[in-house]
Amino acid sequence: MNELKQFISYEKMSKYVADIIEDIFKKSFRMTFPKLVLPTGSTPLGLYDELVKRELDWSNITTFNLDEYVINPNHLQSYHNFMRMNLFDKTNIYPKNYNFPNRNTQAYEDKIKEKGGIDLCILGIGTNGHIAFNEPQTPRNSKTHVVDLTKNTIKDNSRFFDSVDEVPTQAITMGIDTIMKAKRIYLVAQGSHKKEILERAVHGEITPEVPASFLQEHPNCEVFYSD
Repeated sequence: MNELKQFISYEKMSKYVADIIEDIFKKSFRMTFPKLVLPTGSTPLGLYDELVKRELDWSNITTFNLDEYVINPNHLQSYHNFMRMNLFDKTNIYPKNYNFPNRNTQAYEDKIKEKGGIDLCILGIGTNGHIAFNEPQTPRNSKTHVVDLTKNTIKDNSRFFDSVDEVPTQAITMGIDTIMKAKRIYLVAQGSHKKEILERAVHGEITPEVPASFLQEHPNCEVFYSD
């Protein structure tokens, strides 16, 4: 893992990551189109806005989402809906080319392998150090799986729902081992409330108590932060 790179603003950080993705798109050649892993939540919204503005060609891009609630995919707060509203419906990506995990977790793993693996995985980080929905104590060798969300994660995500009681208590998530097999990883964080856990993930002990700390073992992982 490279050192933490801090930006003076959220906008500059979003544009920086968008620049890298645009460059990846433009360097693509036939039969080697990028396979991306994409996150949800508030942090990537600026990145998605930037990518939409650039009117890139998504017609040959394949995406895999990190996670999804155990919820109706058409629910307003499902990650299917989040991605359609904030990115997919604003680009020319084909619906057959974006993928979300479901209870058939092995099929998700198989689809990633079938596509030749992940070129770039973009991650956020939770205040308890989770990446995707890999909560503390998730083993390093975990694959895509169903997870019971912790009270901390449910509380953090309640801002997207009318009340904490409406937040799903389970999700399906890409596992840590699956994430670590990506050729390149960008961990993106925004807000002072993420700074402490980010420091632990980057400089602290590698431990299941902080799932993001496993990223220290990845040979091509960069960490970006803005207040």
